[in-house]
Amino acid sequence: MNAKILLADDHDVMRKGIRAHLNGRCGVCAEAVNGKEAVEKAVELKPDIIVMDISMPVMNGLEAIRQIRKLKIPAKIVVLSMHETPQVAKSAREAGADACLAKSAGTAQLLRTIDELLQFGNLPDSTHELR
Repeated sequence: MNAKILLADDHDVMRKGIRAHLNGRCGVCAEAVNGKEAVEKAVELKPDIIVMDISMPVMNGLEAIRQIRKLKIPAKIVVLSMHETPQVAKSAREAGADACLAKSAGTAQLLRTIDELLQFGNLPDSTHELR
Protein backbone atom coordinates (compact mmCIF):
# COMPACT_ATOMS: atom_id res chain seq x y z
CA MET A 1 0.00 0.00 0.00
CA ASN A 2 1.49 3.36 -1.01
CA ALA A 3 -0.61 5.62 1.19
CA LYS A 4 0.93 8.80 2.57
CA ILE A 5 0.35 9.35 6.29
CA LEU A 6 0.84 12.49 8.34
CA LEU A 7 1.37 11.89 12.07
CA ALA A 8 0.36 14.77 14.35
CA ASP A 9 1.16 14.32 18.03
CA ASP A 10 3.19 16.47 20.40
CA HIS A 11 4.83 13.41 21.97
CA ASP A 12 7.88 12.19 20.09
CA VAL A 13 7.56 8.67 21.48
CA MET A 14 4.00 8.36 20.09
CA ARG A 15 5.03 9.52 16.62
CA LYS A 16 8.04 7.20 16.57
CA GLY A 17 5.98 4.28 17.82
CA ILE A 18 3.26 4.74 15.22
CA ARG A 19 5.86 5.23 12.49
CA ALA A 20 7.56 1.96 13.51
CA HIS A 21 4.28 0.04 13.32
CA LEU A 22 3.40 1.51 9.93
CA ASN A 23 6.82 0.72 8.48
CA GLY A 24 6.36 -1.30 5.32
CA ARG A 25 2.58 -0.85 5.21
CA CYS A 26 2.29 2.86 4.50
CA GLY A 27 4.69 5.74 4.13
CA VAL A 28 4.82 8.42 6.78
CA CYS A 29 5.26 11.53 4.66
CA ALA A 30 5.64 13.92 7.62
CA GLU A 31 5.24 14.49 11.32
CA ALA A 32 3.74 17.49 13.10
CA VAL A 33 4.16 18.48 16.76
CA ASN A 34 1.12 20.77 16.96
CA GLY A 35 -2.14 21.44 15.17
CA LYS A 36 -0.88 24.47 13.27
CA GLU A 37 2.00 22.48 11.83
CA ALA A 38 -0.41 19.64 10.98
CA VAL A 39 -2.56 22.01 8.93
CA GLU A 40 0.47 23.45 7.14
CA LYS A 41 1.83 20.00 6.28
CA ALA A 42 -1.60 18.74 5.20
CA VAL A 43 -1.87 21.66 2.76
CA GLU A 44 1.64 21.10 1.44
CA LEU A 45 1.73 17.29 1.22
CA LYS A 46 -1.91 16.24 0.69
CA PRO A 47 -1.65 13.02 2.74
CA ASP A 48 -4.13 10.18 2.36
CA ILE A 49 -4.46 9.70 6.13
CA ILE A 50 -3.82 12.00 9.07
CA VAL A 51 -3.42 10.45 12.51
CA MET A 52 -4.19 13.35 14.85
CA ASP A 53 -3.86 13.78 18.60
CA ILE A 54 -6.33 16.18 20.21
CA SER A 55 -4.28 17.69 23.04
CA MET A 56 -1.44 19.57 21.37
CA PRO A 57 0.14 22.99 21.88
CA VAL A 58 -0.28 26.04 19.62
CA MET A 59 -3.49 24.65 18.05
CA ASN A 60 -5.37 21.61 19.33
CA GLY A 61 -6.27 18.71 17.08
CA LEU A 62 -9.97 19.52 16.85
CA GLU A 63 -9.28 23.02 15.54
CA ALA A 64 -6.70 21.60 13.14
CA ILE A 65 -9.30 19.15 11.82
CA ARG A 66 -11.81 21.98 11.33
CA GLN A 67 -9.25 23.97 9.36
CA ILE A 68 -8.22 20.98 7.25
CA ARG A 69 -11.87 20.33 6.39
CA LYS A 70 -12.47 24.03 5.66
CA LEU A 71 -9.54 23.90 3.21
CA LYS A 72 -11.18 20.88 1.52
CA ILE A 73 -8.17 18.62 1.96
CA PRO A 74 -9.58 15.14 1.26
CA ALA A 75 -7.41 13.23 3.75
CA LYS A 76 -9.08 10.72 6.03
CA ILE A 77 -8.52 11.76 9.63
CA VAL A 78 -8.13 9.35 12.53
CA VAL A 79 -8.14 10.95 15.96
CA LEU A 80 -5.97 9.06 18.41
CA SER A 81 -6.65 10.34 21.91
CA MET A 82 -5.83 9.46 25.49
CA HIS A 83 -9.27 10.87 26.45
CA GLU A 84 -11.67 7.93 26.34
CA THR A 85 -15.09 9.55 26.58
CA PRO A 86 -18.10 9.60 24.24
CA GLN A 87 -17.86 13.41 24.23
CA VAL A 88 -14.36 13.24 22.71
CA ALA A 89 -15.63 10.97 19.93
CA LYS A 90 -18.61 13.27 19.35
CA SER A 91 -16.40 16.37 19.24
CA ALA A 92 -14.01 14.65 16.84
CA ARG A 93 -16.86 13.65 14.50
CA GLU A 94 -18.33 17.16 14.63
CA ALA A 95 -14.93 18.63 13.74
CA GLY A 96 -14.71 16.31 10.70
CA ALA A 97 -12.76 13.25 11.83
CA ASP A 98 -13.46 9.97 10.07
CA ALA A 99 -12.63 7.83 13.10
CA CYS A 100 -11.73 8.29 16.75
CA LEU A 101 -9.66 5.76 18.65
CA ALA A 102 -8.37 5.67 22.19
CA LYS A 103 -4.60 5.44 22.43
CA SER A 104 -5.20 2.37 24.57
CA ALA A 105 -6.96 0.64 21.62
CA GLY A 106 -3.63 -0.64 20.42
CA THR A 107 -1.70 -0.87 17.22
CA ALA A 108 -3.81 -3.59 15.61
CA GLN A 109 -6.96 -1.47 15.88
CA LEU A 110 -5.22 1.60 14.47
CA LEU A 111 -3.87 -0.40 11.53
CA ARG A 112 -7.31 -1.95 10.86
CA THR A 113 -8.92 1.49 10.94
CA ILE A 114 -6.34 2.93 8.52
CA ASP A 115 -6.74 -0.08 6.20
CA GLU A 116 -10.55 0.24 6.21
CA LEU A 117 -10.42 3.96 5.48
CA LEU A 118 -7.98 3.44 2.63
CA GLN A 119 -9.92 0.52 1.19
CA PHE A 120 -13.51 1.70 1.64
CA GLY A 121 -13.21 5.45 2.19
CA ASN A 122 -15.32 5.38 5.33
CA LEU A 123 -16.31 3.27 8.30
CA PRO A 124 -19.72 2.12 9.50
CA ASP A 125 -21.17 4.72 11.90
CA SER A 126 -20.65 2.50 14.94
CA THR A 127 -16.90 2.35 14.37
CA HIS A 128 -16.46 6.10 14.70
CA GLU A 129 -16.72 5.82 18.46
CA LEU A 130 -13.73 5.40 20.73
CA ARG A 131 -12.65 1.80 20.74
